[in-house]
Amino acid sequence: MLIIRNMTKQMRLFAIATLIPVGLLVLAALLGGVWVLCAVLYLTAFTTALDRMIDTISPASEFPSGDGLSITLACAHLALMPLVVLALAGDALAPLEKAGLFFAAGLFFGQVSNANAHELIHRSTRGLHRLGMWVYITMLFGHHTSAHVLVHHRHVATPADPNTSRRGESFYRYAIRAWAGSFKQGYKAEAARLTRINRPAWRNPYVIYIGGAALLIALAFWAGGAKAALLYILLAGHAQTQLLMSDYVQHYGLERATKDGRPEPVSAKHSWNSPHYYSSALMLNATRHSDHHAHPARPYPALTLPQDAPMLPKPLPLMASIALIPPLWRRIMDPRTDRWRNA
Repeated sequence: MLIIRNMTKQMRLFAIATLIPVGLLVLAALLGGVWVLCAVLYLTAFTTALDRMIDTISPASEFPSGDGLSITLACAHLALMPLVVLALAGDALAPLEKAGLFFAAGLFFGQVSNANAHELIHRSTRGLHRLGMWVYITMLFGHHTSAHVLVHHRHVATPADPNTSRRGESFYRYAIRAWAGSFKQGYKAEAARLTRINRPAWRNPYVIYIGGAALLIALAFWAGGAKAALLYILLAGHAQTQLLMSDYVQHYGLERATKDGRPEPVSAKHSWNSPHYYSSALMLNATRHSDHHAHPARPYPALTLPQDAPMLPKPLPLMASIALIPPLWRRIMDPRTDRWRNA
């Protein structure tokens, strides 16, 4: 009975943390005004404040899969994206309200929707996997579905992984390299997979990623003209930036040692983690990154914080913001990175 009570408490926190911004963004898109401010503050100052107030709580040994919340969040994302785009392209909101809505929605899509889609593409169930794929496609980032699973998890913390950031590399240089590299390597990995299983080239999911993105941009143009299509592309770019910032922070400078031409097995020391509880709940425990790489299929409620894993000094969203200022980022992270590289 106690275990069930703890399970319910944990899932309740995930639901509260992730669904409150959905409601705030809907109200912001429809009504503007104070709701825009509430959405911005919730995804920034409020979450940071709660991280300081709530202690880290380790999960119990057993948890529900969390599928219900993941499906709910994915469906909410698919409805919220066009609502926000049309609100930005319309005339009901003032310019300052639109700026706040754009900022808050991009944070939500890039932090919460990304974390949820990331969870779904790791599921073995075809329907859940494809739901996560379409969330990424709506962010014009469908190739991440293939690149993350087939490239990143295999080559993480090595030069072969485009999504592993290098020590001393600024976020801006990394973002260009990671986007282009993951797109190319994901395609090559899918092509090689099709060859192994003797499937035709047109079955490559990149056909869906690119075709789906083109269709969605066309729908935005049909619904709101060139303005809506441009705003949709910019909003997707904002969300993609948040995703890339998370990858940059979570793997900065950490490398797998090479022995006899082969990298050592992935371990807890090859990912940065965040023990900050509320932002972890908001991002569905994506901040517990070492355990995710050790157990990619493990549902997010059951992810743990290994004792021997590198820890970020501040919550992941705050560290991602610091990464936008390279000198400050290097001053904070390079000494910590060196300690782990030499461990």
